[in-house]
Amino acid sequence: MKPSYDAKVNNLPYGIDFPLGPTGRFTNGRTSVDIITELLGLENFIPPFANTGVSDILKGVNYASGAAGIRNETGTHLGEDISLGLQLQNHKVIVSQITQKLGGPDQAQHHLNKCLYYVNIGSNDYLNNYFLPEHYPSSRTYSPEQYAVALVQEYARNLKDLHALGARRFALIGLGLIGCIPHEISIHGENGSICVDEENRAALMFNDKLKPVVDRFNKELPDAKFIFINSAVISLRDSKDFNTSKLQGISEVAVCCKVGPNGQCIPNEEPCKNRNLHVFFDAFHPSEMTNQLSARSAYNAPIPTLAHPMDISHLVKLK
Repeated sequence: MKPSYDAKVNNLPYGIDFPLGPTGRFTNGRTSVDIITELLGLENFIPPFANTGVSDILKGVNYASGAAGIRNETGTHLGEDISLGLQLQNHKVIVSQITQKLGGPDQAQHHLNKCLYYVNIGSNDYLNNYFLPEHYPSSRTYSPEQYAVALVQEYARNLKDLHALGARRFALIGLGLIGCIPHEISIHGENGSICVDEENRAALMFNDKLKPVVDRFNKELPDAKFIFINSAVISLRDSKDFNTSKLQGISEVAVCCKVGPNGQCIPNEEPCKNRNLHVFFDAFHPSEMTNQLSARSAYNAPIPTLAHPMDISHLVKLK
């Protein structure tokens, strides 16, 4: 029997600063995708796949699923979720609807070729899989190196499938410093530790395997363009923007709401007032302020190490 679904946030204080209130976004306001949507000049936020009936699918669809990852089993100790492979199946449904709407496959392909595919996945494969040995065997089956290789291979297969469906512009978001997430420090940190080094090393290993995939696909698939956004570097920059030499994921002060054992905000409890001064909203997810810094850095990278071989603003301008 499946447990009740625990990675769901359709209640306050989530969405307290979002125009539409609680909508399932794991933060107080806008997500990074919302902010990039605004930077792209789109009028509306991208609707979730489950709610596309009333929206214009030609403007975009969000396939994200709480706690999901690249691997099918990731996050399932919290209940059912939609892994990357299943998200791809949902995209196929949308592609067929677009084909119908535009009058044929050629018109659909022409449209899809111009779309931006923003893919941010992989952190849950560590947080809700590899570093939860009580629920998943992956850390006993794979060394950190082997696991990163296996994840990126599966990720690359799905990207190839996306390309076959018509995707041509890919922004792949690397993992941030997951070992500096407050929940991870509280569960796996040692006394006085700023971050969990083992988890940060694993995230950087994943990024080191993903970046060469971008270079390889840019050679193998000349009709497409892939970019890599270095979220680990952005994480370090974010910490400096908050006037601290260390990431603020080091104490309860860093979290903006009262959290339960699952690291999520307790429903309808009053969050902190100065939300713009907090890196994290709950014990896992960044605040809107952090999302703004991340999104703006990905869209218009202030230093070359943040985006390879270019940032999102240049990717979307390519002919």
